[in-house]
Amino acid sequence: MVIAIDGPAGSGKSTIAREIARRLGFYFLNTGSFYRAYALNQLERNGDPRDSDSVLENAKKINLSIENGNICIDGRNVEDRLRTPEVDKYSSIVSVDPRLREYVNQQVRLIAKGMDIVTEGRDTTTVIFPDAEYKFYFDASPEVRAERRLKEHPDGPSYEEVLKAIVERDRNDMQKAVGALKKAETAIYIDTTYLTINQVCEKVEKAIEI
Repeated sequence: MVIAIDGPAGSGKSTIAREIARRLGFYFLNTGSFYRAYALNQLERNGDPRDSDSVLENAKKINLSIENGNICIDGRNVEDRLRTPEVDKYSSIVSVDPRLREYVNQQVRLIAKGMDIVTEGRDTTTVIFPDAEYKFYFDASPEVRAERRLKEHPDGPSYEEVLKAIVERDRNDMQKAVGALKKAETAIYIDTTYLTINQVCEKVEKAIEI
């Protein structure tokens, strides 16, 4: 069974998906982390994240795996480096390349084949797993999403800078020619702006009735 969660950055996708997976005993798969990992890989190689040919070439040189819910590059756990402001900035840029998107999608589907998973990430419900048994679209106001990111990185950019980055990322993600951010017709919409993690989880569990 596949439970897929979509929505903009900071809407609670990762936190809720991980918790739902824990409650149900399913495997947690974060598709967005693949793009973050490739952006990180490019930065670690001192490459230009805007050079799509170079990003794709370097992506094919490494082995990405997921161990205990953490993404690894050649066996090295890099989960704690995937949410930095710099990776935030460039992950959306590298994900524009349709060649990289298809490369990621192939890997994700292979990993998920024959498994019970909870997965999240932009276009998860529309492109990667359009036939998922359960699909959700999380949303929240840009202001609240900025506050959440600020709590994650209190020593990082200011609230105004984080909010501006989120608004710009939303615009970029919605305007992508491939894999644009949008709600699947059959996805259940949940506004997480004023909900606690537990309240969102309860809505999801009620909807899937497992």
